[in-house]
Amino acid sequence: MLTKKQGCMIHSVRFTVVLDTNVVHPVIIRDILFWFAHYDLYTPKWSEHIFYEWKKVMKKKGVSEEEANKRISKANLAFPDALVQNYKGLIDHLELPDVNDRHVLAAAIKTNANLIVTNNIKDFPEEYLQSFSLNVKTADDFLTDIIDLNQQQAIAAFKEMVLNKKNPKQDEL
Repeated sequence: MLTKKQGCMIHSVRFTVVLDTNVVHPVIIRDILFWFAHYDLYTPKWSEHIFYEWKKVMKKKGVSEEEANKRISKANLAFPDALVQNYKGLIDHLELPDVNDRHVLAAAIKTNANLIVTNNIKDFPEEYLQSFSLNVKTADDFLTDIIDLNQQQAIAAFKEMVLNKKNPKQDEL
């Protein structure tokens, strides 16, 4: 079943999404996004740049280098096809309000993503993104759409996520 919602179609693994750094951190949003991807509700994508930024955020929050590398490694092991390759050549040719976000758009273009999920939507002008057949949504809007369109799978993913929690440290937030 293919459903259209707010200009974007969300359908299982065929719906490809680039996850920006600010939705990969904090842990709660990341866990939900990753569990939904594990349940084939969408296909996640990211880049070296995105995970480099994530690592910087983790270290700034007091996470050790070893632990930061471990988290990045776990994400790449869980989704071995998520890492976008050969996108760097596009970066300098893109125009965004924040030049530091061009790598996110480059990864999305290179992987033929349907959507960029970021909480900085103001930095991704809708008209410009549409010239690349892309859309942008906040994590909250994206997760709400997934739940609305795939309720049973989303509930199952959420239940399994909760059952797999082992008292996460609050400093991971």
